[in-house]
Amino acid sequence: MIGDGVEAGYLAPYLEGHGITSRDTAFLFTIYGVTVSISAWMSGPLSDLWGPKRVMWIGLAIWAVFEVVFLAGGVATGSYPLMLFAYAMRGFGYPLFTYGFLVWIAAATPARMLGSAAGWFWFAFSGGLPTLGSLFASFAIPVIGEMSTFWASLGMVLIGGLMALLLTKEPTGSKRLAPKDVAPATIFFSSLSILWREPKTFIAMIVRTINTSSEYAFLVIMPAFFTKVIGFSLSQWLQLLSIVFLSNILVNLLSGIFSDRIGHRTVVAVGGGIGAALMVPAFYYVPQMYPGNFFVAAVIGALYGASLAAFVPLSGLVPQICPKEKAAALSALGLGAGASTWVGPAIVTWFESWRGIEGIIWIFSGLYVASALMTLALTVSPEARRHLEKMAARDRKATKAAARGDIADELALGERA
Repeated sequence: MIGDGVEAGYLAPYLEGHGITSRDTAFLFTIYGVTVSISAWMSGPLSDLWGPKRVMWIGLAIWAVFEVVFLAGGVATGSYPLMLFAYAMRGFGYPLFTYGFLVWIAAATPARMLGSAAGWFWFAFSGGLPTLGSLFASFAIPVIGEMSTFWASLGMVLIGGLMALLLTKEPTGSKRLAPKDVAPATIFFSSLSILWREPKTFIAMIVRTINTSSEYAFLVIMPAFFTKVIGFSLSQWLQLLSIVFLSNILVNLLSGIFSDRIGHRTVVAVGGGIGAALMVPAFYYVPQMYPGNFFVAAVIGALYGASLAAFVPLSGLVPQICPKEKAAALSALGLGAGASTWVGPAIVTWFESWRGIEGIIWIFSGLYVASALMTLALTVSPEARRHLEKMAARDRKATKAAARGDIADELALGERA
């Protein structure tokens, strides 16, 4: 994710500095976001069908191939149509890898630890995209140049991807997750039909879409705002972005752990929805009160990043809402996560000419208030709770059997499961 995040803070200004209009840049990110959302949804059913590890291999290959096409064929030649095609196709890559990994985690983790497991996942995700990615870019660009920094990102993606795939030995990820008698068409249809069969998954998808939509919009509009209005250099903007998401990754972990203790909905609604509704306007207005003051901008940015991280418990809550269809439920959440990558830039495309950046800021603030209200509806049904308790009891029995070294008990438990 460091490799994937290298470009996050400077691709937009780089393209605009090489003749691509801001509107075309926003459209590029919008189309990329559409393919990301399709891929994020597909990660669930494909993991059910082929196993998460195989899906991750496919995602890594797609990212690597189309990054080469994007850089060598599009950016290097200035061909916008080729950039648009290659960047859109590359959008299928990282969601298959990352959300396939999230399905693997959900399939292999006991229900009582899902909040913490989701926290660790998003800790690593946000640690790379764009926290350490942007930080690396801020130091690499002055030394090796912008184009070489793009190419360095490809090497990082390959190294990280191969480490995950070759060194992770947990067996669940290498196997088909769905029963053998379930047809592929049924698996794919279930990952869509769950949105109306279990309406709470649809609500969770909308909340997840709102969660990071402002982040992807800010990657389009905030580089110019902070460099031209606030007076920061490009390196300062990239360092500010790293601080925003350093806060984000720390609170990703903490919010997941706290949600296992004080409740998933509480953390998401209060820390996420209400917190982000306040911090999005603050991230715009407060730096203008102190132009050129990096410390003030960093403090507000850190609080904004923390508010986005408070949505992390959704990844632990949704599998509990639908414990019998974890992959399908996480596909809905993945669809929301992917949708945020195009919804954010799309809001910029549609509304920037109407009220400028200030109008966009208040649109997002209102959306976060709506997400807090929707989160209150994400309750675990009595039937799902009984299933979770049954699974927890089975896990406890398996643990005791393993501690006794009672292989026969373990085999019997596995057959019943």
